[in-house]
Amino acid sequence: MIRLDRRQTIAGAAATAITAPLLAAKGHAAPMTDLILINARITTLDRANPQAQAFAIRDGKFLAVGDEGEVRAAAAPDATVVDARGRRMIPGLIDSHMHIIRGGLNYNMELRWDGVPSLAEAMAMLKRQVDRTPAPQWVRVVGGFTEHQFAEKRLPTIDELNAVAPATPVFILHLYDRALLNGAALRAVGYTRDTPNPPGGEIVRDAKGNPTGLLLAQPNATILYATLAKGPKLPPEYQVNSTRHFMREMNRLGVTGVIDAGGGYQNYPDDYAIIEKLHADGELTLRISYNLFTQKPKEELADFAGWAKAVKPGDGDDSYRHNGAGEMLVYSAADFEDFRVARPDMPPNMEGDLEPVVRLLVENRWPWRLHATYDETIGRALDVFEKVNRDMPFDGLHWFFDHAETISDRNIDRIAALGGGIAVQHRMAYQGEYFVERYGAKAAERTPPIKRMMAAGLPVGAGTDATRVASYNPWVSLSWLVTSRTVGGLRLYPQANRLDRETALRLWTEANTWFSNEQGKKGQIKVGQLADLALLSDDYFTVPEDEIAHLNAVLTLLGGKIVHGEGDFAALGPALPKPMPDWSPVATFGGYYRRPEQAAKMASACGCASACNVHGHDHAAALGANVPTADVQTFWGALGCGCWAV
Repeated sequence: MIRLDRRQTIAGAAATAITAPLLAAKGHAAPMTDLILINARITTLDRANPQAQAFAIRDGKFLAVGDEGEVRAAAAPDATVVDARGRRMIPGLIDSHMHIIRGGLNYNMELRWDGVPSLAEAMAMLKRQVDRTPAPQWVRVVGGFTEHQFAEKRLPTIDELNAVAPATPVFILHLYDRALLNGAALRAVGYTRDTPNPPGGEIVRDAKGNPTGLLLAQPNATILYATLAKGPKLPPEYQVNSTRHFMREMNRLGVTGVIDAGGGYQNYPDDYAIIEKLHADGELTLRISYNLFTQKPKEELADFAGWAKAVKPGDGDDSYRHNGAGEMLVYSAADFEDFRVARPDMPPNMEGDLEPVVRLLVENRWPWRLHATYDETIGRALDVFEKVNRDMPFDGLHWFFDHAETISDRNIDRIAALGGGIAVQHRMAYQGEYFVERYGAKAAERTPPIKRMMAAGLPVGAGTDATRVASYNPWVSLSWLVTSRTVGGLRLYPQANRLDRETALRLWTEANTWFSNEQGKKGQIKVGQLADLALLSDDYFTVPEDEIAHLNAVLTLLGGKIVHGEGDFAALGPALPKPMPDWSPVATFGGYYRRPEQAAKMASACGCASACNVHGHDHAAALGANVPTADVQTFWGALGCGCWAV
């Protein structure tokens, strides 16, 4: 991009100068003006105006959407103009179920195997990270992958872990079914032959009774959570940096909004301090609605009673707001999603525990969400909901189930009668093979029956349940919704339960606003709505089905402010501090795996000989061995493409 005046068009090439309006969009002090984007293929998801070529943004909202002439006429004379170069533009994606707050606290400590195609490459990454990680830190691979994605169709053995990491603790979480610990990790957590199995979990032992390093959920994941919690934590200033990097990774994938479902070991308000600091400092690059998740069995009612006095749904603003209760309401109503073990029966006290909590929530007009994998759990919960509704009508309160993989038609209709909804996640893309092995291919054909839910008139939204089971990558979810394939390639559903591309995209945008009580405010490219957008690396509507999972955003805007840019648009993206600590896997490997051709394409677009922040490519080497690392960091930081020398 060469020097511009305010009526010139930003072509998206590498910058030597950036105009005052764009500096304002990047967080600098210059005054903000209108922003116009032209030459795009815009999918608005506004049925009254489904396609457009341009739009204008003023004060964080869409001012005009249509053809270039009418958009320019509506905007101020000094508007900044961005040329989209014919790319597909969509509303910013919204994840209706994710654990962004907890995930952000830990992201910089985690080596991500999300999308890595072979165990050989995953183990090479692990070995490289082991060599970078100082004592007493761990190397952690915490969810987002499955053995079925690997060419070898298996997990590493404990012996293989010990071979690459004889002294550095290694913890690998696979879905919610197991964790693998090398010998150093076993020593770090203190598991010996005398350590008893916790309720619902197993420490697998050898013939002499010594722990092997394999931990199993039998059937609940408490042992996996509790073991992971024994590892070192990042100090607060590093957690701030980590959360910023995780948010930017989501922006890179086109995500602009998240509904945080709470989570185990995510205590309110203590574990919300970092996200609230970022909000107070104006550094959130996602819109976050958060649910409160009770942490202690038998104390659930007391938790919600106390919280109801301190906060109410809707407190906050469009950037950060309270959303209600769940996904844990009471522990006796929480089934488990490990399809390698039999379905657990909920205890007989489930209804008695759940009813007073639901009554409290209805009395205080708190929306809620409830984790439920199996139809049997859903049916028993609905018995409680219907009983409470007879005495205290829900009367438009937004409540919903999460997951619902095996829900029956009868229970779908019961939910519809009570005005509830269902948020679905792509857990089956990671566990479908295990479900088929246990229950058969026929039973897997409607896991979950999304089209039947929609036909019943239910609000249905999509998400990931990231980061400890499925990956946070929304395009993997969209691929699953459209193709019905697992990440291992198994096709699960007949055509009758697959979605067309536009319907799938709606579940990731406008449909998800129901789950945070924000209908009409965002999720479409429509005059008056919040200007949250993603310009895509390729055209979602025309790429082959097997390419959907590999899409990402090249330009992402939140309220009209640019929060991510790469490739041709790298110069427009705001700078991001180097990951902390300096041994962070993020500094070497980035987040979700990029295929070599993606990395090469990005490298070519941003002008370096290797990929940006992808799998350890060294910008200093790319620019020449005589370029000091500090100068390389300064160069890429100024350019704003979010790259770091390794």
